[in-house]
Amino acid sequence: MKFEKISRFFRDVRSEMKNITWPKKADLKEGTIVVIVMSTIVAIFLSLVDLGFNQIVSVLFSGS
Repeated sequence: MKFEKISRFFRDVRSEMKNITWPKKADLKEGTIVVIVMSTIVAIFLSLVDLGFNQIVSVLFSGS
């Protein structure tokens, strides 16, 4: 009983794998570049926000 379910599962997986449309190499490169650029932009933005909050906290606590 279990062996039949496992066997059917793998047959279904094989069938579904044939229906997958894999990305072209150019699309993959483009997507990777977009992810790297956006990650860099977000990292820079968050660093600037952190720096700003650090400055604000330093001014508030050193002012007393």
